[in-house]
Amino acid sequence: MKKNGVKMTASTAVVRIISYICVLFFSLMCLMPFLLMISASFSDEGIITREGFGLLPKGFSLTAYGWVFRYPKVILGSYGVTITMTVFGTILGLFLIAMTGYALQRQDFPFRNALSFFIYFTTLFSAGMAPTYIWVSRYLNLKGSYMAVFLQLLMTPWLIILMKNFARSVPYEITESGKMDGADDFKIFIMLILPMLKPALATVGLFLALGYWNEWYNSMLYLGSAVTYKPLQYYLYSIINTAAQLKSSMAGAAITITDLPSNTLKMATAVVATGPIIFLYPFVQRYFISGITIGAVKG
Repeated sequence: MKKNGVKMTASTAVVRIISYICVLFFSLMCLMPFLLMISASFSDEGIITREGFGLLPKGFSLTAYGWVFRYPKVILGSYGVTITMTVFGTILGLFLIAMTGYALQRQDFPFRNALSFFIYFTTLFSAGMAPTYIWVSRYLNLKGSYMAVFLQLLMTPWLIILMKNFARSVPYEITESGKMDGADDFKIFIMLILPMLKPALATVGLFLALGYWNEWYNSMLYLGSAVTYKPLQYYLYSIINTAAQLKSSMAGAAITITDLPSNTLKMATAVVATGPIIFLYPFVQRYFISGITIGAVKG
C-alpha cells in the first residue's frame, strides 16, 4: 500500500485505521451533547418530563423558542448589544493587550519587571466583589451604563501574560532593524510586530470574544433594569428565571405545570446563545493551538 508516494506497511495501515476510528468515535461523543441539546429544544415539555431526553425530538414543539422570541424587538436589541460589545471589545482589547505584552518584553523598557510583577500579583489576590462594586458604581459612576460591563472585560492579567510570553518569541533584532530604518516605536509595533503575533492575536481574540459573548454576571450587577436592551446572556437568564417563577406560582392551579417550558427552555436558550459564537472557532483554529502552546511554555 502506498500513500503520497511512500510505501506503507500493513501494520502501519492497521494502526492508522484504528487511530481514525478512535478519533471518529471521540468526535461523535463530543457531538452527542450538542445533538441532545438541539433535539431537547424542539421537544414537548410534558414528554421530556415523563420520558427524559433523547437524540431525536420527542413530540416536536416550538414552545420553548416561542418563549425565547416572544418579544422579537427585545431579543434583537440584546443581540445587537452583545455583538457590538463583542466586536469592539475584542478589537480594542486585542490592541491594548498586544501593546502591553510587547512593551513588557522589550529589553530597553526599564520598568518591565516591576509592572509584570504587579500584573501577576493581581492574578493571585483581588479586592473582591464588594470593593469592586463600590468602586465601579460610586466612584466611577458607571452603574446603569454599558461601560461598567465593557471596561471590566477589556483586559485581563492572564491574557496579558499570555501575550507577553508569546511576544518573547519575536526576535529583538526586528525592533532594532526598524529603529535603524528610522521608524518610531508605534510604527515598529504596527508594521513589524503585529504581523508576527497572528497566532497569539487569534488565541487572545477568541478568549476575549467568548468572554464578552458569555457575560451575564456583571450585567446583572451593574445594569439590571436600567437599560432598554440587556446583553444576550443576561436576557436569556431572565427568561429562564421568569419561566421558573411562573411554573412554581402556578403549581396546583388549573393549568398543567408541564405546559410551561422549563427543561426545553433551558436547551433553547443554550442553542440561541451558543449558535452564532460557535462559528468563530473554525476561523482561528489553525492559530489557536500554536498560540496557546507557545504562550504556555515560554518562561
